[in-house]
Amino acid sequence: MTQQSESTTSTPGPDTHAQAAPSSRTPASSFTPLTAPRPLGERRVWPRSFHDRLTSPLPDLKSMARFAREGSIRPGREGLADIPRLPFEPAPLPRVDARTIAVSWAGHASWVVRIGGLTVLTDPVWSRRILGTPARVTPVGIAWSDLPRIDAVVISHNHYDHLDAPTLRRLPRETPVFAPAGLARWFHRRRFTNVTELDWWEAAELDGVRLDFVPAHHWSKRSLTDTCRTLWGGWVLTDPDGQRVYFAGDTGYGHWFSRIGQRYPGIDLALLPIGAYDPRWWLSDVHCDPEEAVRAARDLGARRMAPMHWATFVLSAEPVLEPLTRVRAAWEQAGLDRENLWDLPVGGSRILD
Repeated sequence: MTQQSESTTSTPGPDTHAQAAPSSRTPASSFTPLTAPRPLGERRVWPRSFHDRLTSPLPDLKSMARFAREGSIRPGREGLADIPRLPFEPAPLPRVDARTIAVSWAGHASWVVRIGGLTVLTDPVWSRRILGTPARVTPVGIAWSDLPRIDAVVISHNHYDHLDAPTLRRLPRETPVFAPAGLARWFHRRRFTNVTELDWWEAAELDGVRLDFVPAHHWSKRSLTDTCRTLWGGWVLTDPDGQRVYFAGDTGYGHWFSRIGQRYPGIDLALLPIGAYDPRWWLSDVHCDPEEAVRAARDLGARRMAPMHWATFVLSAEPVLEPLTRVRAAWEQAGLDRENLWDLPVGGSRILD
């Protein structure tokens, strides 16, 4: 894909400011204040397409032909040799009270987030394989039977490695779901009864926990005819004490991180993707590499970072262990406290002090 200048990107609906990357000296008062939470389960009408939200153009026929010609879709034999060494350490979920935040990584972008007394699943994928991709290279780190009652699910976008119908069928249909604009119909067809879809910079609230939907440098597609028909983004979860967890979903690097950090100061933990980045000429617009993820954490002003979107599915050509070694090196090179890089194994958990 061809990188498009940020100064020419389109303007999202509820945010009337230009999308150009703000200076670190830009006063917070120049940005739109946080919106009041919208009603849960609200039925809404959306545009037919969200193409105008793309940061960069989607691949053209020339790019796709080059990708097919080069064939750099998966790592070679040497890059796959480290699969047995991928970090996998399943352990019981920590016990927490209503004022404690804990995160547990089930693999890929699937987290169990305990916040404000709620248990929230992010992009839950418990299936062994997803459409068009080889089977998982590490098992799910948390058995479904070990999960507590799920109070909410947040979805970043509709790609198959983030929106998994077999997993979601395991949930009670009254489970509150928070989804990007345009995606409620998909859930309603599966008889979910409490679906709240949001535009960028909009929020909902559930039992005192605020859930803000924020922009990402990505796209959406689930079939041959629905490209960018639904929105994509990340989530900022804020508990009643003001503690914040940012879940990026799937995203490339870009100006949105600074904007998110200015709108939501004091992010305590950023869950950021570090894998599926090679070849860069093809994936840089939509997937961060490890160095960009560290840069994003700094742009966000996040106190801690937990890497994700690696060590689960082989989606691109980088060696399977490379994201971990590179993110550790980038963190050290940035002079950041090693204790604040939560490079968890699949199945691992951490409690926010």
